[in-house]
Amino acid sequence: MNSEKTKKNELEDIKASVKLKLASLWSSLMFLIIYLDYFHLYMPESLKDMIAGKVYVFNITQGFLFAALAMVATPALLIFLSITLPAKVNRWANIITAAINIPLILFNLAGVAWVHMVAGAIIQVILLGLIIYYAWKWPKVETVNP
Repeated sequence: MNSEKTKKNELEDIKASVKLKLASLWSSLMFLIIYLDYFHLYMPESLKDMIAGKVYVFNITQGFLFAALAMVATPALLIFLSITLPAKVNRWANIITAAINIPLILFNLAGVAWVHMVAGAIIQVILLGLIIYYAWKWPKVETVNP
């Protein structure tokens, strides 16, 4: 009787698909990217540099802003693409995009790197590592030959 009661009180643990895990990881990454950029505005001299048209050692130009958009748009699009792409394409799109994003995330630590930036980069690299892991370990479908 106790085993029946235990079973009724247990929470159902629904297994999430790889696609949902990947989309969730990309969403988490995007929140971190957005908030870290927002927090950067509170750092001394940051607004002064932006008004002067500089980010780190780079001039703020249309090309710079387009590159920044591309760096953010790709992970943002992968939230949707992780759910909709077919498995084979999806797997490689996630692995390649995550692998490319790791050095980009670490490059953001060049120059002045405050503790919140380092912590954010560590979390982002962990999320990207999980994306690579889940995509790499994508379950295979077993086929039976007649």
